[in-house]
Amino acid sequence: MFRIASSASSIAFRPSVIRSSNLTLAARSVSQWANVPQGPPDPILGVTEAFRADTNPKKMNLGVGAYRDDNNKPYVLECVKKAEKAIFAANQDKEYLGITGLAAYNKLAAELAYGDDSAPLKEGRIVTTQSLSGTGALRIGGEFLARWFNGKGGKKIYLPTPSWGNHGNIFRDSKLEVGSYRYYDKNTISLDFAGLKADLAALPDESVVLLHACAHNPTGVDPTAAQWTELSDLFARKKHVAFFDMAYQGFASGDPSKDAFALRLFVEKGHNVLLAQSFAKNLGLYGERVGLFSLVVADQEEAKRVDSQVKILVRPMYSNPPLSGPRIVKEVLGNPELKKEWHREVKFMADRIISMRSELRNHLENTYHSKKDWSHITSQIGMFCFTGLAPEQVDRLRSEFSVYLTRDGRISIAGITSGNVQYLAEAIHTVTK
Repeated sequence: MFRIASSASSIAFRPSVIRSSNLTLAARSVSQWANVPQGPPDPILGVTEAFRADTNPKKMNLGVGAYRDDNNKPYVLECVKKAEKAIFAANQDKEYLGITGLAAYNKLAAELAYGDDSAPLKEGRIVTTQSLSGTGALRIGGEFLARWFNGKGGKKIYLPTPSWGNHGNIFRDSKLEVGSYRYYDKNTISLDFAGLKADLAALPDESVVLLHACAHNPTGVDPTAAQWTELSDLFARKKHVAFFDMAYQGFASGDPSKDAFALRLFVEKGHNVLLAQSFAKNLGLYGERVGLFSLVVADQEEAKRVDSQVKILVRPMYSNPPLSGPRIVKEVLGNPELKKEWHREVKFMADRIISMRSELRNHLENTYHSKKDWSHITSQIGMFCFTGLAPEQVDRLRSEFSVYLTRDGRISIAGITSGNVQYLAEAIHTVTK
């Protein structure tokens, strides 16, 4: 049954077959992708991987930017659960959306950002398109600028120093040049407002400038209302174009209107802004990838032209956006009772973050009697805190206490709970005293 042929003509011993086999193996060893280099690891994902490998029961992961409850568990909002039940009960179809997304969602998201009484909204001067969360909105904006912006500042966008780590990647991949302006002063652990103004004033007229609308990532340092007014005036004098990134509306202070102050001020003062929105943080829809890109234009005729070009831009990128996430947001924002519940829940999340800031500072100052100034912990706002820790101190937190964060000293306050805040304070005090 298993007899092996011994004939010289057997295929197993034919020289031509052996040569062919060797050539096949050689071809396989020379891949078309042999010249692709290993890319650098993502700094935040690297922190998470190291955290997972740590066996210390007291370990803390302060690197990931996602909300956790006081048991350090992911939190699904009750209003979201109710919205999902309503959507399921409605037995809706799964047909394609249009290129720019779910129209009712776009309208409600824009109203949340710009305000129900926004003049450009009422006048039909805001062009919107649903996006793959805030990242997708930024990419659409970058692509639109690369194609159509003709200001004197050129195809270049200026980012604050520091900024969210993905900003530069997004805009460079959009074929924009990326510049920077001063924002954060490491020595004072606060806003370098004088440097910020000087740098923006020195830019070419009609430059595109990225602004964090609230809860600046990664520093948690925002301009005051008076400083935002000064910046609006400076933008008007220089004819700069403001591109707002608003990933934390409602999540920063607990009040969505308060967190939209800067955006609404600029629009009220006549600036035709661009805006990237995300519902990852404020509705906890991280994996749903729900966002909105919008821009304010001169009139309805211009809005039609811009909208046509946004559609042309989006069509080859992903054809049309997903359906599930926008339906949830539409249900929450479009239902008065669910919207009220969302306001309560987003304030609850913001208040927990604020309370963890207060407790951490209190333990450092009163439990461990640290001689350092920790007032910046409570003066900063939002999910992140720039602690002022040096890279060497961050390394000690990891090796001695199993506390994981990025080496720039940024911590995610969402990873702190009432059960581990004192342990964190002790760790920070130990490496800084």
